[in-house]
Amino acid sequence: MTDDGEHSNDPTPEGDLSLATRESIGRAARAVSAGDCVVYPTETVYGLGADALDPDAVEMVFETKGRDRDAPLSMGVAGVDDALEHARPSPTALAFMRAFLPGPITVIVRRGREVPDALTAGRDRVGVRVPDHPIARRLAADAGPITATSANVSGAGSVTRPTDLDDRIRERAAVVVDGGETPGAESTVADPEAGRIHRRGAMAGAVEAWLADSSE
Repeated sequence: MTDDGEHSNDPTPEGDLSLATRESIGRAARAVSAGDCVVYPTETVYGLGADALDPDAVEMVFETKGRDRDAPLSMGVAGVDDALEHARPSPTALAFMRAFLPGPITVIVRRGREVPDALTAGRDRVGVRVPDHPIARRLAADAGPITATSANVSGAGSVTRPTDLDDRIRERAAVVVDGGETPGAESTVADPEAGRIHRRGAMAGAVEAWLADSSE
């Protein structure tokens, strides 16, 4: 959080992460760039990450999870400014993003032209995540936009520890970045332009209050 109340857009400095963790993130970033998927921790649950701008990589995530192609995936980035390179939020949505991100919130905004239909299921909007977790943000900073979806087979519970990964996920992931146990609460999914919460999760009360204030 900066002095003016906005969240910092800078990923956690390299020095705040151990050498082993930085090396693991580097391997994961290279794997994403090569078209593979990886598992990484966030401040909510473990995520399954691949190049969010590569339709083939996105398709691999759907296949690995056994996820319905009509259910969009979100895009994880290192900061709000990075999101603006690939999304077109309204002024209200941008104010919301600067108020809550990084944080356990998925923000629904208009997508940029380079965001593939595969990620959004053909919709003109995309969910944007800026995780409040040093490993996730560093990975997104190094690899570019990554898919932000839970590292579980569709229909199964979310994963908070690498040891709980389904064999199907573990076998397909080129790298698993171990960040220890995560809190486990799902992110809140909000559309600030419409003033709606699509899924209540972490910080839902604060999001509701912000949306109510912005509509007055």
